[in-house]
Amino acid sequence: MTDRPVRIPGPDHPITIEHNPKRVVVTANGAVIADTRNALILREASYPPVQYIPRGDAVMAALARSDRATYCPYKGEASYFSIPGVDRGENAVWTYETPYDAVAAIRDHLAFYPDRVTIEEID
Repeated sequence: MTDRPVRIPGPDHPITIEHNPKRVVVTANGAVIADTRNALILREASYPPVQYIPRGDAVMAALARSDRATYCPYKGEASYFSIPGVDRGENAVWTYETPYDAVAAIRDHLAFYPDRVTIEEID
């Protein structure tokens, strides 16, 4: 077993998490996958902002857990879900089920690849 590095966000790699005041709706092939007023926006270094949706506001029955897992030294291990029946739906959703303390707010949230689903912010 290899030890994975754990890094703390800081000036060289900032991470912020804030509540999104807008309603966020995620659709795939016209079907609503998530609809929430409780999304979190995670901003990490120079990456585009990511919407994290509470699992309770997602249609979990529309998702299928996959075997894919990745690692981020700032957030921890990510697990993935696919959206069956959707073009490019394989591994389209990720989640940090046991995120590191610095990003603990994203626990029990899902993130979606914006090139595989439609993510709308509504005032």
